[in-house]
Amino acid sequence: QVQLVESGGGLVQAGESLRLSCAASGSIFSFTVMGWYRQAPGKQRELVAGISRLFRTNYVDSVKGRFTISRDDAKNTMYLQMNNLKPEDTAVYYCNTYPASWNWGRGTQVTVSS
Repeated sequence: QVQLVESGGGLVQAGESLRLSCAASGSIFSFTVMGWYRQAPGKQRELVAGISRLFRTNYVDSVKGRFTISRDDAKNTMYLQMNNLKPEDTAVYYCNTYPASWNWGRGTQVTVSS
């Protein structure tokens, strides 16, 4: 079973940046479509960004132009560069396949203060 470990979250002020990382333990990483998800308090988990095996990307409208998803298949690692963060970006961020099919990791908390 592939294990996912998210890291890079933290407490920042509005307008600042963070870079999240997702490390996968399995070698099948390069064969899957991957995504970053987030779950804010009291809300359902939502897909924020996805990246295909051919590096095509897509984003939820609320983060377009601010977030950039990327992947390094040689390292079994995926990234989410988040710029111009807003308080509404506050959530626990997770990575998984798209659609989600692996066990969820613990996520990484992102808190944006106004």
